[in-house]
Amino acid sequence: MATSLIRRFTAQGIIINLLLLCSLAALIVGVIAPLLTLQKLYFIENTISLISTIQTLYNDSEWLLFIVITLFSVCIPIIKIVSLLMITNVDFETGSFLDKTLSLIETLGKWSMLDVFVVALLLVSVKLGALAKVEVHYGLYVFAFSVILTMALSFWIFKLSHRKNNNRPI
Repeated sequence: MATSLIRRFTAQGIIINLLLLCSLAALIVGVIAPLLTLQKLYFIENTISLISTIQTLYNDSEWLLFIVITLFSVCIPIIKIVSLLMITNVDFETGSFLDKTLSLIETLGKWSMLDVFVVALLLVSVKLGALAKVEVHYGLYVFAFSVILTMALSFWIFKLSHRKNNNRPI
């Protein structure tokens, strides 16, 4: 028997869908928007965004870093949000691909903050240097918001799934 995790037109379903779309929009803005400005020696200034970092890594043939940053900062978060949208809106069987995907998303959820952690390490390392100054921009906060919101939503959806699988009303 096919079951949907939530009913699409309940208040809870609408809220989850809107928050997932908000998370996707925040992710896109966070990837494109400036994360920080690095000022070296008082006259050299670089504004860095996630997309510009990825482009620089590609242009400099830093393939390992290019793949890791692109995969963990762009591809996996988009796949995660789209998967959560499918899980909440598409009918699926217990034990199906979508059900297993939900378990995988919840298991890997702790790695979601890796991106924000890397940027935080960059900030700390640069701030420790005497020759450089870092100014944080809104892109970092929007990106962190997207990561945290997606983590919270995946936890919420996972709990709803377990409540439904244990035959308790949602």
